[in-house]
Amino acid sequence: MMGTTRAGRGAWGRVVLLGLAILAGACAAQPRGNPSIDQQDNRGIAAEESESQRRARVRLELAGAYYAEGRLDNALSEVRLALAASPDLPQALNLRGLVLAALGEEKQAEDSFKRGVEVAPNDGDTLHNYGWFLCQRGRYAEGNALFDRALAMNSYRTPSRTLLVQGVCEARSGQLEKAEHTLKRAYELDAANPATAMNLADVLYRRGDYERARFYVRRVNNNGELRNAESLWLAARIENRLANPQGVRDLGNQLRSSYPSSREAQAFERGIFDE
Repeated sequence: MMGTTRAGRGAWGRVVLLGLAILAGACAAQPRGNPSIDQQDNRGIAAEESESQRRARVRLELAGAYYAEGRLDNALSEVRLALAASPDLPQALNLRGLVLAALGEEKQAEDSFKRGVEVAPNDGDTLHNYGWFLCQRGRYAEGNALFDRALAMNSYRTPSRTLLVQGVCEARSGQLEKAEHTLKRAYELDAANPATAMNLADVLYRRGDYERARFYVRRVNNNGELRNAESLWLAARIENRLANPQGVRDLGNQLRSSYPSSREAQAFERGIFDE
């Protein structure tokens, strides 16, 4: 699975890493024969459509690679070629929506997501990505409904990913109790995901449950490959609330030494613990 947003990389708290649609095996459904055409013509049409599907798959794979690299114009060109070969390919419609959203073409992006849901109403990846698109634009109820649809499918393979973004959206809309419940479910399914731990810690901090918030943020900060300015700053704010000045100083020293020019280090220097 590929990462869905470039903006989320390296920021584990309120900015979340999302999963792009699963592109492996992206091809159109097998064509159905037309009984009014003779058998020889049917074979010709099937071969032609099969070649069309192959072209769409190759273009879609290229588009996904370009998107993962942040080469959005190239990704858009390739995904358009995929759709020219197979106009209702759900994975291509989904990816086109992601690319257009990243390019700021919001109306076209939403049209692509909508079309993807129309042609494949049970495609969990499209439901997930369209729901996140709506959440990012403050359309929380609409996004939540799409997340629920994805999660209701027994065949959906990545429920922890969708529970994570659903919890983030609930927190953004001020539903902190509901967000805590949703993020706990995500954590139970994938305790190794630092984005889940950070968002759960942030929600618990905002709810005043500082001891539990400390537990989850430590899961991130104890891993040097995952620790960053945001996770250290959240931990420092938690220790401040728990009246642990030594803990605050230790975390502040880590911020100064590892991320001296970060916004979080500057906030620590100014003593602005309540954002």
